[in-house]
Amino acid sequence: MVRRAQLPEMSDDSDDGSLSKPKSTKGLKELASTKKHEQLRSMEKSHSESSFVKFNSSAVTGSRTFSSQKVERKGQPPQISESSKVYFDLSSLDQEESKSSGFSRTRKRNSIDLLETLSQDADSTICESSSRESVLSASENWYSSDELESNGVGEDTIEPEVTQVQYCDKYPLSLPTVTDSDTNRQNQTNVKISYQKLSQELESHIKPLKAAKPRHEVRHLDKIKNVLIEAWQVPMYGRDIAYRLCDVLRSEGMLDMVINNCSSSKKDILKASAAVLEQCLSWENRNHVAKTGLETVVSMTKREISNHEMSYIITGILEGLFKISEEASTKIINYGGLDVILHWSRSSDIRNLRHCAKALANLSLFGGAENQEEMAKRNVPEWLFPLAFMEDDTIRYYACLAIVVLLANKELEAAVIKSGTLELVMPFINSTKPSSFAKCDLSQQQGKDHMWLERMVPLLQSRREEAQSLAAFHFAMEAGIKEEQGKLDLFYEIGAIEPLKKVASSPNATASKLAAQALKVIGESIPHKLTTQVPVWSVVDVAHWVAQVGFKDYVHNFMSCQVDGDILLLLTEQELESSIKIDCKIARKRFLRELKSLKITADYSSCDPSQMDAWLMKILPDLSQYTYEMLKAGMNKEVLASTNNEELDHVCGIKNGIHRRLILEHVEDLYTAIPLPKYGSIGSLTRQKSIDPTGFASYPKAVDVFISYRRSNGSQLASLLKVHLQLRGFSVFLDIDRLRAGKFDENLLMNIRLAKHFLLVLTPCALDRCIGDDEQQDWIHKEIVTALESDCNIIPVLDNFDWPLPEVLPSDMQQVVYFNGVRWVHDYQEACMAKLEAFLKKVPVIARLRSEELPTILERPASESNSISSALTLDEVLTHEDVTIRKKSDDRKESRKKSTASNFIETINSIVEHF
Repeated sequence: MVRRAQLPEMSDDSDDGSLSKPKSTKGLKELASTKKHEQLRSMEKSHSESSFVKFNSSAVTGSRTFSSQKVERKGQPPQISESSKVYFDLSSLDQEESKSSGFSRTRKRNSIDLLETLSQDADSTICESSSRESVLSASENWYSSDELESNGVGEDTIEPEVTQVQYCDKYPLSLPTVTDSDTNRQNQTNVKISYQKLSQELESHIKPLKAAKPRHEVRHLDKIKNVLIEAWQVPMYGRDIAYRLCDVLRSEGMLDMVINNCSSSKKDILKASAAVLEQCLSWENRNHVAKTGLETVVSMTKREISNHEMSYIITGILEGLFKISEEASTKIINYGGLDVILHWSRSSDIRNLRHCAKALANLSLFGGAENQEEMAKRNVPEWLFPLAFMEDDTIRYYACLAIVVLLANKELEAAVIKSGTLELVMPFINSTKPSSFAKCDLSQQQGKDHMWLERMVPLLQSRREEAQSLAAFHFAMEAGIKEEQGKLDLFYEIGAIEPLKKVASSPNATASKLAAQALKVIGESIPHKLTTQVPVWSVVDVAHWVAQVGFKDYVHNFMSCQVDGDILLLLTEQELESSIKIDCKIARKRFLRELKSLKITADYSSCDPSQMDAWLMKILPDLSQYTYEMLKAGMNKEVLASTNNEELDHVCGIKNGIHRRLILEHVEDLYTAIPLPKYGSIGSLTRQKSIDPTGFASYPKAVDVFISYRRSNGSQLASLLKVHLQLRGFSVFLDIDRLRAGKFDENLLMNIRLAKHFLLVLTPCALDRCIGDDEQQDWIHKEIVTALESDCNIIPVLDNFDWPLPEVLPSDMQQVVYFNGVRWVHDYQEACMAKLEAFLKKVPVIARLRSEELPTILERPASESNSISSALTLDEVLTHEDVTIRKKSDDRKESRKKSTASNFIETINSIVEHF
């Protein structure tokens, strides 16, 4: 075994006059003139200026401690820099006797533990007369260079050490070619320096980890995790650095180690290994996990599903694993990975929710149609609603992305629309700038890789406005990021340019603007922009649209016939065949399909003063395809109130009988001066005269539950309750416009009056604004008063909320403090929902207490109740002798409905008589 030691250059001076110069001085002088010294010069290392040799003190016999002594180096050639190293082969050291100052010493050298380097000031002046102190580090003793010689280190034992290749050289970092500017060159230089530093730090932990005992593994794993986190945080090129370090971990066997540790029974090693795995899931590493340890890793996440300390780690791992392939996604779902994500998507931790939203977006993008259907079976569209309803933009964005990807699957379109999540997409896009969103989250600043972006391209070609707009939003954001990184060629590689141009010229105003923004950054020309006001299109506009939808061969025919926007919207299949010469019947069907989509997305405000199109869209978006033909036939909302089936068929050209029936059923809405619930048909009313419906709003439908919440901190719980209740069969109204509305919507009050139950979400300080609000300026105050006046079943849901004293609240809402409710605990959602469901299904389910009896049955303190709820249980309320059950029954409800309907008929009759 060859053992080497390093010695720095020694000065001529000696600071210990009591000791004579050792015999080794002469040997070192002679060494300087030999050929071997020329070999030493070639081994200079500029990054190290001095080195030390550390010996194991246990190998030293004798108790004497020797101080370091300076070694005279007069024979050293002057051109040798101070940073050069001298290596000694200590393998042939035997016991030798060395006599100095009149006594003998016998020493045996067995091993060298570690070679250490101490850097010196790089600006120090080097001269022939300079001197340095040589310090040889040991655990207990320090040895001078003459002691080394006295123990057999001679000229014949010196041999150069083989230089070890560092990780930064073994695994070089490649960066894209950028424009030749001082800033770009400096950025890439800084990145390479960062990579060199981080790779060296990673190397310093990987090598000891390979030989470390189990009790020391955790420390090294934590250090490796910190190195990866630091790499991800490097501006602009953090992804490139982190991915290269991930390659190092895989190549050095560390990835296999952490995968195997995922089945460890030792919690500390399991957690540390999982944390490293979460940080190192690059594209290649994800594929490696899928091939070698997918079941091990996913089973670990399923096993630790209730571990709060590891929730952020396991959701992060699944976020990465869900963007591998369709086959891998199927396996992950079968192993329980989707169940883990859905479990933690109900948590209140922002970090967990970000991972969950991204995981569901990745699964929808990479999972394929079959896994998307599996997502629908597990009610993922519904569980995306609370995520898209969050205040955090990152969570909202990825939840919206997941829902629009699912929407692209025609088989899931109905389930997606029913969930209500789709309604949250456009408000997010319209209220967020791509450049600002890119800065809100560190992971966003790095952008996405080409595999991820490639799966976003089909969304640009979607027929849905929401999908197109969200995809254009993301590409506008990515264009800015890739421009800084010098990776704009990526958009050409994934085939995104032509779809972006198509969207940029489309009538979709939001998507068109964002796509044009992306093209401008990429450096592409922006195509002709088409307005959404299709009726005012020119012949040129129509020609551009025809070419855009894939009928370039017929552009000349359209221009020859001078087809403008007005004619385009009225074209029939016979005219396409005879005038435009589209002889292929299938081609005509394709064109009519594109035309139908155009009619639905068109803006008719220039020729629709009564806003009939908005009314039709509210019933069913597909009905908007008839708007222009109805307008050209002289139809408007006033005339529509007295139309019949024959007119809709022959005059308005609505050949679909189902669509005609839907319109006629909702025509009754136009008669409603006082909005009423639709408990039965009022079709027997004689429509002898047309009634001006100006200002008449379409009345809302009756629902089971109205949810009232404080926007500042109650939106998440409100959205969770909505999903839980819908999955249990209740119809729910939740005001999603509250997130962006500036003024109170009076229609909300009607929704409260029509609801059977009023769910009052009370989060901390939820009623503070009600105190002193005698004018009912606060939304919550107004909603509570309306619920009390409407005799709704008021059910408070308390989340870390304490009731204020009744007397501090306005007198018109003081009764609300006497209602028993459900105390919400996030970790026990199912138990809380079971109690809430019991309140909703049992009529009467709420006990209103007389104010004078309140002190007798105040809520118990939390210490006297279980962890699920500190509120009174349903049985306690119903059996307590001092509780008065509020009188409310179905008969009373029906009586109120009949009375309201009677008043409505009288109002209609009076209007008819007036005309």
